[in-house]
Amino acid sequence: MQNEDETVPSARGRIVMLVDNDIVRDSRVQKAAKSIADAGWEVHLLGVHSAKRPRTWMLGGAHVRHLRPHHTLLRNRHSVWRATLRRPLAYAHPNVADYRRRLVQSRRADLAASRLAPGAGRPVRKTWLLARRVTAKLQARWFALRARQTDSLAKARGNPRAPLERITLKFWQTLLGDRAWRVLDRNLWDWDSAYGKVIDQLEPDIIHANDFRMLGVGARAARRARAKGRPVKLVWDAHEFLPGIRPWGIGSRWLPAMIAHEREYAGDADAVVTVSEALADKLVDAHGLRHKPTVVLNAPVTEGESTSTDPVPDLRELCGVGPGVPIAVYSGSASVQRGLDIMIEALPRLPELHVALIVATARSEYVQGLRARAVELGVDDRVHTLPYVPFDQVAPFLSAADLGVIPIHHWPNHEIALITKFFEYAHARLPIIVSDVQAMGDMVKATGQGEVFHAQDLDDYVRAVEAVLGDPQRYRAVYDDRPDLLHEWTWEAQAEILDGVYTKLLPSAARTSAPAPEASGSPPASGDQLIGAQD
Repeated sequence: MQNEDETVPSARGRIVMLVDNDIVRDSRVQKAAKSIADAGWEVHLLGVHSAKRPRTWMLGGAHVRHLRPHHTLLRNRHSVWRATLRRPLAYAHPNVADYRRRLVQSRRADLAASRLAPGAGRPVRKTWLLARRVTAKLQARWFALRARQTDSLAKARGNPRAPLERITLKFWQTLLGDRAWRVLDRNLWDWDSAYGKVIDQLEPDIIHANDFRMLGVGARAARRARAKGRPVKLVWDAHEFLPGIRPWGIGSRWLPAMIAHEREYAGDADAVVTVSEALADKLVDAHGLRHKPTVVLNAPVTEGESTSTDPVPDLRELCGVGPGVPIAVYSGSASVQRGLDIMIEALPRLPELHVALIVATARSEYVQGLRARAVELGVDDRVHTLPYVPFDQVAPFLSAADLGVIPIHHWPNHEIALITKFFEYAHARLPIIVSDVQAMGDMVKATGQGEVFHAQDLDDYVRAVEAVLGDPQRYRAVYDDRPDLLHEWTWEAQAEILDGVYTKLLPSAARTSAPAPEASGSPPASGDQLIGAQD
C-alpha cells in the first residue's frame, strides 16, 4: 500500500477526482481513475468512509484515498422544535413523544399488576387504586392529544406543500437566490471541510468533481487555487438530472438546497461531462451552459488486466442451479423506485425461473422486504441475493444468466438515462427486459435486444419474460449482428473521450504516444473490495 503523499511525476498533469461515496461501490469513478492514470496522467481519487483510520491504496496507477468527513452541520436543526405557532401542544421532539408513550404504557401495566396484588380489595387500597386509575386515564388522554399534535407537526415539517414550509422556503429563495442552500442545508459545508485542505495540498492541474455535492467543493478549491496564481481547470461530471431525482435526503428542504447549490457553481466548470445525450440537453437548458456537455457513457471495461486477482465467480454455482435452469438477473442499487418487487411477484406465474439480485447489501430493509414477500409467495427457494463483484468482472459474471432485468419506475431521471447495468447486460450478451422508460425502452425497441414492458404492470412483465425465454437466441443474435454497438458501449472507447476533455483543457498535456499501463494494485483488503454496477 502506497502512502498518499508519494506521487508519481507525470508529463501530462495532475488530476484530483472527487466523489461523495466510498468509491468501492462506484464503478464509474473507478474506471475513470484507472483508465486516465493508464493514459499517463497522475490521478488522485478522493472519497469518503466512516472508518476512524483513513485508508489509501492504488487502483492501477491511480492513488485512492478515503477521507472521513465530520457531519457536524447535518444535525437536525429541529432537534428542539419551536412548535408554539404550528402545533402548540406538540412535544419538543418525536423522541420525547416516544419516551412519554413508553412511560404511560409502563404506568398502566404497573397499575394492572397492583390491582392483582394481595390486599387490593381493602377499602383504603381500593380507593387509592381508583385514584391511580383516574389519573392514568387522564394522563393517557393528555398524552394521546399531544402525540397526535407531534405526529401532525412531523408530517407538516416533512411536507414541502405545507403552508408554513412553503412560505419559509420561498422566503429564503427570494432573499438569497442560489445562495439559499447555505440556510437550507448547511451540511454541504461539511463536505468542503473534509476535502478542501487535501485538494489544496495536492495542487492539481485539473479537478474532476463527480455529481452535485462535489461540484461546489471543486469550484471553491479552484477559486482558491486561482487566487494564488495557479490556473486550475474544473471538470464537472453530472451523473443525474437533479430536479428529476427522487429526493433521498432528509426533509423537504434537501432537494431545493441541492438544486440551488448546483446552479450556483455550474458556471464555474471549464468543461462538463455527463452520462447521456438527453441529460446533456437538460443541463444546457437548466444552467445556460455555453457548450453542450460531452457524453461519457457508463459503459463496462472489456479489455486489459483485471484489478482483481480472484477468478470470476460462477453465478449459477452461487445460486445453486444447473445450466438448464433459467435465471433472471438484476445488478445494481436496490430501492423502491428500482421496481424489483415485480420480479418477485411474477415468480408464481413463472414456475421454473430463478431470480438473482446482485446488490450492495442483502441486509437492507428493502431487500429484506423482498425476501419476506418471496416467503409469503412460497418462492423463496428461487430468490438469491448475491454481492457485487469487481467492476471489470461484472459482464462475465452476468453472462451465466438468461436475461437481465431493469424494472425501474417512471421518474424524470429514469427517462433520460442509459444506466450502467444496461451496458453490462449487453456485454454479457443477455436479452434485456426493461420498463417503458424513454431512453432505454426506445433503445431496446430499436435494436431488438430484448422486450419492453409497461412499468409496474405485472401481466406485461410476465409476457415479456415468457417471450424472451421462449426464443432467447433471437435476442442474443443482435449482439452478433451489430458488433458496432458493443464496440461503442465499452469503457475503453469512453475513456478516450474523457482523455480528450482533459487534453483540451490542458493542451500542453497532449499525448504523443500511448504510455504502457501501470501494474494494477489492490483495493482495501476487506469486504469492500466486492464492487460492481453503479446505476
